[in-house]
Amino acid sequence: MELRQLRYLVAVVEEGGFTRAAARLHLAQPGLSAQIRQLEKELGQPLLDRSGRSVTPTEVGRAVLPYARAALAAADAVRQTVDEHTGLLRGKVTLGLVSGATGHAFDVAAFLAEFHGAHPALEVALTEDTSERMQAALLAGEIDIALLGPTWEEPPPGLTHRTVIDVPLCAAVASGDPLLVPAGRTAVPLAELRDRPLICLPRGTGVRAALERGCARAGFRPRVAFEAASPQVLAQFAARGLGIAVLPLGEEGPGPGGGLCSLRIVEPGLRARIVLAWPATGPASPAARALLERLRDTLSASPR
Repeated sequence: MELRQLRYLVAVVEEGGFTRAAARLHLAQPGLSAQIRQLEKELGQPLLDRSGRSVTPTEVGRAVLPYARAALAAADAVRQTVDEHTGLLRGKVTLGLVSGATGHAFDVAAFLAEFHGAHPALEVALTEDTSERMQAALLAGEIDIALLGPTWEEPPPGLTHRTVIDVPLCAAVASGDPLLVPAGRTAVPLAELRDRPLICLPRGTGVRAALERGCARAGFRPRVAFEAASPQVLAQFAARGLGIAVLPLGEEGPGPGGGLCSLRIVEPGLRARIVLAWPATGPASPAARALLERLRDTLSASPR
């Protein structure tokens, strides 16, 4: 009996068939079937019922599965223990990143290249999504660490976070907009944005959540005319006079032809935050712990 045969057995049961299991294991299906039959021959009992539309474990197979999974977990733990003692990291860690999360303060590509150079046996997967969905993915254990814009007022149970960027929100408008009167104005009360067409990030982002909470407290709903995932696109729309872009300070840019002006939103002041978040129980693997430690060091040294 070999560990790989147990791994194949577990994969076939979890995938419900040989075709999907072979694809998952990057094996040819005939070879996978042959290995399972060899295991069954050695044990003297059929482990899988192949008579239905999907492959299911027999009674003996169901009894064997917990031991197969335990054996595989033990083998992985042995490998992980040795790797920890030798300083070698293996496996896969998933980092979630909200689009435009850190602007120019954090070069994701350079960071990942440096981290991969230090840990070449470790696979880092990068996924982009809205902050709201990444919060759910962290809590579900689908990703290990995330840089996101929190949509919460109080962090949900089960998450730990560290703020890495905290800046005011501003209203970016084209030159000649009535909000710029009187000349030299640098701020605008939130109430003055009532009934004005706004250009904002989509729902599920921290900026949108902050805007909607602020407007609710001011007694109105924001009139969002355009949405886009990129702050730069929002700024371009605003510069063309399509509405007022609600953006983190520093993300608005000058607009096409330099015709974009920014006013800090006040009364109340709204803020955009980016946090580094991970499960409250801590990263699940040595690889995730190493990535989190490097991220904390890098972001602490980055300009805000």
